Amino acid sequence: MRILLAEDEEKLSDTLSRNLKAEGLAIDVAKDGADALEMAANCDYDLIILDILLPVLDGTQVLQRIRSRNKEVPILMLTAKDSVQDKVTHFESGADDYLTKPFSFAELLVRVKALLRRRPAVQTEVISVADFELNRLTHKVKRADKRIDLSAKEYALLEYLALNAGRILSRAMIMEHVWDQSFESLTNIVDVYIRQLRTKIDDSHEKKLIHTVRGAGYIFGDEERS
Repeated sequence: MRILLAEDEEKLSDTLSRNLKAEGLAIDVAKDGADALEMAANCDYDLIILDILLPVLDGTQVLQRIRSRNKEVPILMLTAKDSVQDKVTHFESGADDYLTKPFSFAELLVRVKALLRRRPAVQTEVISVADFELNRLTHKVKRADKRIDLSAKEYALLEYLALNAGRILSRAMIMEHVWDQSFESLTNIVDVYIRQLRTKIDDSHEKKLIHTVRGAGYIFGDEERS
């Protein structure tokens, strides 16, 4: 799952981003409201964490503009303001939850998980391909009804492949989405993790689900594409 974190306090942003990634989530970070608005327009996020006191455009403006075109994405507001009126204002503007600074990461994580569980039913919760099943809420993966244990990064890669089943994904696309990097010199790490996934997902099965498309990247599905 991919989250947009809009927070201009560098220390807090780095801490939250690092801890959320450790939970197997892909994180994009915006340092001001204008960047947050542009990123929200260009990516289908599962959740947006939005600080109210952002430079350029404040969080309230960003919230209102996102809601004018996207009624579905869950939005968690972060703020140092804790008055009832502030909360009412932002809930009426479309916020789904509200967390007052300072807060513990444990509290943030509980709220993040709750919002991801409540996201619209039109979004895919369980991905099934042939005898493969991935549950995006529980992070449980099964093949032929047998549980498969994955590391957080293996799960993030597999979820991205499964969400885009039937679509060719380049190494650069995978790097940018799963590792939040775009350095071509590091794309060999994608091949390393693909090999690890194949060992766990495909090696004991005649029908393979992870396929290499020569010169293009990888594709997930029950039919190979050359």
